[in-house]
Amino acid sequence: MLAMLFATVAFSIDAMLPSLPSIAQELTPEAPNRAQLILSVFILGMGIGTLFVGPMSDAWGRKPVIAGGLVLYVAAAITAHFASGLGFLLAARFVQGIGAAAPRVVGLALSRDLFQGREMARVMSFVMMVFMVVPALAPMLGQGIIFLAGWRAIFLAYVLFALTALVWVSLRQPETLAPAARRPLRGHLILSGLREVLASAEVRLYTLVMALGFGQMLGLLSSIQQIFDQTWGRAAEFPYWFALIAVVSSTASMVNGWLVMRIGMRQIATLAYAVQAALSLVMLVLFWLREPGGVPGFAAFFVWANSIFFIAGLTFGNLNALAMQKMGHLAGMATSVITALSTVLSALIAGFVGLMFNGTPVPSMAAAALCSACAMGLMRRSRRF
Repeated sequence: MLAMLFATVAFSIDAMLPSLPSIAQELTPEAPNRAQLILSVFILGMGIGTLFVGPMSDAWGRKPVIAGGLVLYVAAAITAHFASGLGFLLAARFVQGIGAAAPRVVGLALSRDLFQGREMARVMSFVMMVFMVVPALAPMLGQGIIFLAGWRAIFLAYVLFALTALVWVSLRQPETLAPAARRPLRGHLILSGLREVLASAEVRLYTLVMALGFGQMLGLLSSIQQIFDQTWGRAAEFPYWFALIAVVSSTASMVNGWLVMRIGMRQIATLAYAVQAALSLVMLVLFWLREPGGVPGFAAFFVWANSIFFIAGLTFGNLNALAMQKMGHLAGMATSVITALSTVLSALIAGFVGLMFNGTPVPSMAAAALCSACAMGLMRRSRRF
């Protein structure tokens, strides 16, 4: 159930990738690049939504806020289905992003109500393992829906997905936040909680590490279809290669679930980012040393691309658990702040990487090398906590 709640965001992004050319042709043929805003405005809405849904869940409970977000998500998806212009579609996607923030953020707070520390990391690793199935299937599913019913039908698939999650949560998940543990939604309490969360050096450090890790992954994701097309000439095969990447990456959470109880969360993240930085530097050297007009083999790129997503699956559950270790009494507020800041910062990183795209994966590789090196350095500093 938690995996499905978290997967709302991934499904909302990845299933749209095959539809962008069709949307551009129908709604903005004079400026086809504007169709990519469908992804960025969704992330923007989600980032803004995360600032509110956590405190709301601390005040009203987890289930009502998750349900309300899913209802808003469904309403926005139906609106987007009937959108007659790109501006109307972008507005609906922005609202859809706000709605998607609830299952993503409050689902994490719900898990923190039940688990903590390494046990939470173990549970989150299993959640991430199931969650990674969605990126594997979403582009192919989106492509199939477009073939059968056109790009607008993708929004009906979003409706079905969200309604399934809503029924599941409503019928099967008990409320995890007791009334006695709730914090009224009052201005001075929200500000005091916000100050307490931001005052934590641990929260700040792990949030920045998450932003760096998510930023390098999102930077590759924003350019990966162009890389397959312009660098390798494999645009038609992209959904299948992307599915294979997601399947391989899904094993990372299973590996982490086995390792975390043995060597600890900090050590896993530190080693993972060290390896990622080294791999990215090797790939950069291969591109710099290539013969004129030549490129390193597709196999080398594919291994590197897998490593980016594998590292994400290996570290994100640990980093969330580390950041939340001392925030159990403010789980909703802490989750909102951590998620909002890491999402906004990672979107800025990814946006810069996307603008630097030059027909090769070099900008993505350089960003991964830099982000992973910085993340490794921050994790080494975290040992003092």
